[in-house]
Amino acid sequence: MNPVGEIRDFVRAALLKPVPRDHWQQPGAVRRRRIVAAVTLVVGAILLAVGLRFPPGDPRFYYATLALAAVWIVGAFASGPLHLGHAWTRRGGVARPIVQSLALATLLIVLFLAGAVVVARIPLLRGPVDELLDYARVGSLPLVAFVTLVNGIGEELYFRGALFAAAGSRHAVVITTILYTLLTVVSGIPLLVLAAALLGFVTARQRSVTGGILGPILVHCAWSMAMLLLLPPLLDSLR
Repeated sequence: MNPVGEIRDFVRAALLKPVPRDHWQQPGAVRRRRIVAAVTLVVGAILLAVGLRFPPGDPRFYYATLALAAVWIVGAFASGPLHLGHAWTRRGGVARPIVQSLALATLLIVLFLAGAVVVARIPLLRGPVDELLDYARVGSLPLVAFVTLVNGIGEELYFRGALFAAAGSRHAVVITTILYTLLTVVSGIPLLVLAAALLGFVTARQRSVTGGILGPILVHCAWSMAMLLLLPPLLDSLR
């Protein structure tokens, strides 16, 4: 077994080689989806900015974040049909993107945790990250985990579901990645913007390959839970 070849084949199947499907829509349905997606994006951006104004532990932060997730979810389903998608198997067939997406999420988590080791040694970078992680350190961790999961699902339903379909197949990866990245600028945390860019690109490629939102949801939620549960103790151990 050639590890390099295995990784190359996995990356190609997970991020580069689309699974055949037919998700063609009538022009009127596309216009409607674009209008709904645009309105949802504006409302979501406003709610995100409001939510980040509340300090860690403030109940209003949880309410605002759940409201934001509701906006993403309602907007996604209101825009039109969404698909779960399929992924390539090792034997050349297709199946629901569960194993493939979780494996992809594992690689992404390892990459981010390795980057955290570098961040921990640079005070200028670590300070803003610590401020963001205070939302996990202060208050109820189970509640934060629940809110994080719901919001992650909502973001994928909207960005890699509704907005991806509205953008059109040719430029959907670029458009959704850029808009998802720009949305995090309101946080004022450069590393979070960088993380959003990388996560957004990987999940957009998964959406492009699988043709659905299940893969991106699994990648996003696995990554979010790892950052929530593993990143704070890792950074604390490197103080």
